[in-house]
Amino acid sequence: MKAQHLKIKEYCRISNNRVLLNDELLLEDLGSDFITFIKLAYKKMDTNYPKFFKMDDLSKLGFLATDILLKTVTQDSEMPKNIALVFSNSASSLQTDRKHQESIVDKENYFPSPAVFVYTLPNICLGEISIKHRLYSENSFFIFNHFNAEYLHDYASSLIKTEKADEVLCGWINCDVDDYEAFLYLVSTEGSIAHNKEEIIKLYTTK
Repeated sequence: MKAQHLKIKEYCRISNNRVLLNDELLLEDLGSDFITFIKLAYKKMDTNYPKFFKMDDLSKLGFLATDILLKTVTQDSEMPKNIALVFSNSASSLQTDRKHQESIVDKENYFPSPAVFVYTLPNICLGEISIKHRLYSENSFFIFNHFNAEYLHDYASSLIKTEKADEVLCGWINCDVDDYEAFLYLVSTEGSIAHNKEEIIKLYTTK
C-alpha cells in the first residue's frame, strides 16, 4: 500500500464543550465544567461502558472520542478489526500524577489509591479502548511538546504500508483539569480527504 493512496476516513473533535464528528456538531453545552460536560456527552453519545465512570479524565476524553469514531466501524462485525491506535499529547498523565502525589506526600496520612495509580500512565486509555472495541492491534502513546502532524502521518503510513494495521486511529488527547482537547482521525484506504501533513494540520487547526 503506497502512502499517497491513504485517506482520512473521518475525524472527531472534543473541545470547548463541543463534540464534532467530521464537520457535524453533535453536542454543545457551553458554560459547564469538564466533569459535567463529559458525563453529558457520554449519555448523549449513547456510550455504553459502565467502567467509563471509573476512568481518569484523560481516559474518558480519549475513550469517548474514539467510541464516536469507531462505533459504526466495529459494531457491525463480530471479528476484531485490525485498527492500530497512535495517540499523543503534551501533558502525559499529569492530572492523575498530581492526585497520586497528594496521596503519598504526607507520611502520616499515606493512603495511595490503586484506582488512581493505575491511570498514572497515559496509555492506559488505549487498553480501555481495545477492550471495548475488541482490538488486538498495535498501540502507542507519544509525548510531544505540541501536536506533531508529521510524526503521526509517517507512523500511521508505516503501519499500513508494512501491513501491521489495516487502519490507524491517530491523534491528540490532552487533559489538565478544564484545559482539554481531543482530536482523532481514522487513516484508511477509504475516504475523501488526502492523508498528508497539510490536511492533518488543516483539520486540527480548524476549530
